[in-house]
Amino acid sequence: MSIPQPNRGRPRVLLTGATGYVGGRLLKSLEAHDHTVRCLARRPENLAGKVADTTEVVQGDLHDIDSLHRAMQDIDVAYYLVHSLGSAGDFETEEATAARNFADSARDAGVSRIIYLGGLGGSDPSASPHLRSRRRVGEILRNSGATVIEFRASIVIGSGSVSFEMVRALVERLPIMVTPRWVAVPAQPIAVNDLLAYLESALTVDVESSQVYEIGGADVVSYGGLMREYARQRGLRRAMIPVPVLTPRLSSLWLGLVTPVYARIGRKLVDSLRNASVVEAPLPPATFRIQPVGVTEAIASAVRNEDREFAETRWSDALSSSGRRERTGSVRFGSRLVDTRTVTVPASPDAAFAPIGRIGGETGWYFADYLWRVRGFLDLLTGGVGVRRGRRHPTELAVGDTVDWWRVETCEPGRRVKLYAEMRLPGRAWLEFEVTPTVSGSTIRQTAEFDPLGLAGLMYWYTLWPLHSYVFRGMIRRIAAATEREHQQPTPSGGSAQDDSP
Repeated sequence: MSIPQPNRGRPRVLLTGATGYVGGRLLKSLEAHDHTVRCLARRPENLAGKVADTTEVVQGDLHDIDSLHRAMQDIDVAYYLVHSLGSAGDFETEEATAARNFADSARDAGVSRIIYLGGLGGSDPSASPHLRSRRRVGEILRNSGATVIEFRASIVIGSGSVSFEMVRALVERLPIMVTPRWVAVPAQPIAVNDLLAYLESALTVDVESSQVYEIGGADVVSYGGLMREYARQRGLRRAMIPVPVLTPRLSSLWLGLVTPVYARIGRKLVDSLRNASVVEAPLPPATFRIQPVGVTEAIASAVRNEDREFAETRWSDALSSSGRRERTGSVRFGSRLVDTRTVTVPASPDAAFAPIGRIGGETGWYFADYLWRVRGFLDLLTGGVGVRRGRRHPTELAVGDTVDWWRVETCEPGRRVKLYAEMRLPGRAWLEFEVTPTVSGSTIRQTAEFDPLGLAGLMYWYTLWPLHSYVFRGMIRRIAAATEREHQQPTPSGGSAQDDSP
C-alpha cells in the first residue's frame, strides 16, 4: 500500500500539546509562517487569547476516540507532543493507550504524516520507565500506516523548560551543592529554537518512509556542566560536592524543595537522568539544513529570550479587575521578582504622566525621600553612584539620561518610562511607569522588577520586601495625588486630593 504524502504547498496541521512548553512555542512558529493549524486541547479555554485568528481550537482528549476522530478530519500532518510525566497513575499504560488511540484515529482519517518528539537513551537495556515509554509510543505511532518522523532529543534548553528551570534554581539558590551521580551523566542538550526548527522542517522534509532522527546540540556535557556554565554566565561561584549514592526518591524530594520541579515529575526525570542521552547516529548533513548551537549560546539565548518575554508581558493583565482605587500584586516570571501596582486618576494620559516625568532630582521620589537618600548614601559607601547625579532636565526625559542612581532605558513621553538601576545590587533592577487611557481618565501602573543574582539576591529582595512595599505603595499614591491636585479634580474615591497617606 502506498503511503500518501502531505500537501507540499500548505499541509493542514493538527497540534497536540499546544498548552505545553514545546507545543506552545511551536504553535507560535507555525502561525508566524502562515500554516493552517488546528489545536487539540482538553481545556480549550486555556488557549483563549493565545492563538491567531486563523488557528482553530477543538476540545478533545487522547483517551476519547470520538473527539480524536473529529479533530483528525481534513488533517494532513499531526504533531504528537504530549506525555504523562505528571500522571499519578501507571503512566506507561496511559501513554501507550493514548498513542494507540491517536494512531488509530490518524489511520482512519487518512493523516499522511505524524511528527513525534521522543527522548534519547531509550535503547539502553537499563533505561528508565519514562524513556522506555517514549520509545514504545514511537513504535505504536508507526503502526498507524502514516509516515512517522520521530525526533529523539536530550535536555531542552530554553527559558521555561523543565531542565533549564531546574538548573537555574539549583545554581541560583545553592552556593554549595551535594550532587548525586546523575549530575555527571553525559547528555547532548539542544536549544529550544533548534528543536523547533527541526519540528517545523519535518512538515515538508522529503522522506519515503517512517524515520527516526537523533538530534542534539553541538556539545556533549552533563547536568553538572550545564550548572557550571550557567553559573559562569551569571557571575556566580558554586561548589559541587559529589556523593556516591542519592536515590531517585531522595533526589526528587530535594529537587522539589529547591526547584520548580515537583516531586512526582522530579522522580521520573531523575530516573531518566541516570541514562546517557547522547546522539549515536548523527543526521545526514543534507536531511535538515540546521546547525545546532552549543551549550554556551543556548544558555545565553535562554536568558536573552526571557528578558524579551518579560518586556512584552503586562502584569496588570494578571491582577484583579476589582473596582478598588489601587490594585497590588506580587508575581514571578522565571527568575524575576516583581512588585506591580496600579491606580486610576481622572486626568488625561499626558497629565497623569507629568508627575512621573519629573521624578528624581530636585522633585525627589514623592514618598519617603529620606529612605531614598539613606539608600543612596549606603550605595556611595560601597563604591556605587549614590544619588549625586540628579537629572539632566527638570521635566524632560530621554533614553540614556541619568535620574539619580537610575538610567532611562525606555522612554515614550506621555505613556511610558523604564529606569534601570545602576546602584550596587546583588542582581538587576528596573522601575517602570506606564500610563494608559481609560473611559474616565487614565491608569498609572508602577512596576518594580528585580532579577536576583544567586542566594544573596533572593535574601536582599525578601529581607527588604516590607520596606520596599511601604515605599512603592506610598510612591504611587503620591503620584496619583499630585496628578489630581494639579488638575483640581476630586479623587476617584471621593477623598481629598491632598490625602498623601501611604
